Amino acid sequence: MTSPILVTGGTGTLGRLVVRRLRDAGHPVRVLSRRAREAADGVTFLTGDLVRGEGIEPALAGVTAIVHCASDKKGDDVATGNLVRAAQAQAVPPHLVYPSIVGVDAVSFGYFQSKRECERIVSESGLPWTMLRVTQFYDLVYRGTRKLARLPVIPVPAGFRCQPIDPADVATRLVELALGAPAGRVPDLGGPDVTSWEDLTRRYLRATNRRRAILPLWMPGLGKIKAGGLLVGDQPDGGIPAGRRTWEDFLSERLNEQPAN
Repeated sequence: MTSPILVTGGTGTLGRLVVRRLRDAGHPVRVLSRRAREAADGVTFLTGDLVRGEGIEPALAGVTAIVHCASDKKGDDVATGNLVRAAQAQAVPPHLVYPSIVGVDAVSFGYFQSKRECERIVSESGLPWTMLRVTQFYDLVYRGTRKLARLPVIPVPAGFRCQPIDPADVATRLVELALGAPAGRVPDLGGPDVTSWEDLTRRYLRATNRRRAILPLWMPGLGKIKAGGLLVGDQPDGGIPAGRRTWEDFLSERLNEQPAN
């Protein structure tokens, strides 16, 4: 019997995709959730709270790997610390796979600082670990652009350079890493296109057959982003790993699921 793999945040944008791919690969999965759910299709849901440190030990019992997708606007460092301490107490420490963000050591946003602290906790934990930094998800761009497209003039941050990625591509890579040997920090992963928020907005408008004026606005604190702080840079092996699904692929699928406005 294959040992289960624990996915934290397994009902979120990224976590649910990781769960699906692990099941497709034939692995039993545990999901730590703050809400009780019925087991289904090889997925067991255990109730717990990472920030409060509740229910973590039962969820970890006998697992060989953890994919730590749980994340929130606040408390990520506390949650990660509680998870790490519980994992350290296991007779056989599990392999901890942690997705972080490209640019956490360059951009000073509060959320990025929290993710950077999580990286430190994981790398200094003494557990077998693997860390993958990824760029922003298409979902984030889509939600913001969809909302602003209701306005006659769409404000966008001027010079905001980015390389967003489909979370499905991230999930595929995380599963590969979880099923492999601990590798420390692996090459970063970004989307297939280096672009700008303004360009993504224009492409959204084309996909939804809208006519809107776009107003690039100067915003403070974006100097490092304009300089490429959110882009996948040079990798140790010289390559630049990238997801396969484009912004247009994502939009086509999403717009077929729900109306554009």
